[in-house]
Amino acid sequence: MSDQDDQEPQEGATPEEQGAQEETTKDSASIIEEAVSGSVESDDDESHEKSPDLGLILDIPVTLSLELGSTQISIADLLRLNKGSVVELEKEASEPLDVKVNGTLIAYAEVVVINDRYGIRLTDVVSESERIKKLS
Repeated sequence: MSDQDDQEPQEGATPEEQGAQEETTKDSASIIEEAVSGSVESDDDESHEKSPDLGLILDIPVTLSLELGSTQISIADLLRLNKGSVVELEKEASEPLDVKVNGTLIAYAEVVVINDRYGIRLTDVVSESERIKKLS
């Protein structure tokens, strides 16, 4: 967000100017929440009802990744890594793995094998409201 988004209405501004400023500073969480819920206000004068319009975004590619764990190491230790080196991660082996879409946590899962390929089984899904809260 820019500094302008957090500004108070200017002193001496008319009520109309203040109202216009408030409309233009609608926070990103509200915009995202509307997009995720599929509610888009129609510009049609005859219909002011909200209707889902997800068709615009359904073909957009996203990256789904599974995070096994992480750790922090010094650059000196990083430079000493070679074939056969073992790096201990912070996540315990019994903990579920993080499923992320474009870097945002959406679920937890366990690894499964399907026809000699890795796959995942979701064990828990982060609620839509929790995902939206993390975006704002």
